[in-house]
Amino acid sequence: MQTYITKTGDVWDKIAFETMGSSKHAPLLMRANSKYIHVAIFPKGITLCIPDHPSSDTTTKAPWRRDSV
Repeated sequence: MQTYITKTGDVWDKIAFETMGSSKHAPLLMRANSKYIHVAIFPKGITLCIPDHPSSDTTTKAPWRRDSV
């Protein structure tokens, strides 16, 4: 599991996008850092845990463009 130190103005979906590749992982990030669930806009210097997540190329390629396996 990795960590991320917040910058002033960070928000959950931006952190998820930058660290996990997609803002759709924000709920997973929030569950992993539930003690900060009340924070909407982060101040500088909070260390968050970045959970492992299933990797997939579905966010980078359209289904008809993926190579067949």
